[in-house]
Amino acid sequence: MTLFGAAIWAASFASADDMPPEAAQTADVLFIGEQHDNPAHHTLQAAWTRALAPTALVFEMLTPDQAARITPQLRRSESDLEAALEWEASGWPDFGMYYPIFAAAPDAQIFGAAVPRDQIRGLMQDALVDIFGAADAVRFGLDQPLPAAQQATRKEMQAEAHCNALPDEMLPVMVSVQRLRDAALARAALAAVSATGGPVVVITGNGHARADWGAPVYLETAAPDLAIFALGQGEDGSTPPGRFDVTVDGPPVDRGNPCDAFN
Repeated sequence: MTLFGAAIWAASFASADDMPPEAAQTADVLFIGEQHDNPAHHTLQAAWTRALAPTALVFEMLTPDQAARITPQLRRSESDLEAALEWEASGWPDFGMYYPIFAAAPDAQIFGAAVPRDQIRGLMQDALVDIFGAADAVRFGLDQPLPAAQQATRKEMQAEAHCNALPDEMLPVMVSVQRLRDAALARAALAAVSATGGPVVVITGNGHARADWGAPVYLETAAPDLAIFALGQGEDGSTPPGRFDVTVDGPPVDRGNPCDAFN
């Protein structure tokens, strides 16, 4: 049961320690979106995590294997945890932005939702349902094709995100990759609720947190009785695409021209 409100929360990042809105406090699962390289977004994630005291944290950035390595002792040291997770080789931004989220809920069980790279590569040959598992694909709604208009929109977004450098035949594959990651996040969140009783906080990118076609949709399909809350974080007055219960504005990050990497 999603709590769609599509409201813009009045708080700024300067007041990130303010309590989240009531709907977030009573949700079973909270998706807290981010721009991965924005430090202020992680500051808010840590503040909300501290305020909500979840029983479990789900990270898009961790595989289940990485999550299983985490011990209470490792969590007491940023450098030890970073090393144990082999974060430097992961391709994610500076671990120093993420560690305060771990520290904000020291007793929360950690779940990893990252899709293994071999499964991502497998989408070139294998069906999405086969990679996710037929039974779970039905349970989470991953067996259903996207509406034609949404499929077209998502292909266009993938083209723009990759600076129009991808061949056309790769665009449906990239849409399937996003759907696979959305469903994996939903499955991990449901496992976390089942294991701990909740509430569960999910740390992920804005695109996966959006409530109109991201991970909340797949979670609601599998567990319609759960109360789900979705937060999106924008930058410099620009809100992230999609539908959220709440969006929050924050400062921008100078990224230069991301398309330079494709030139």
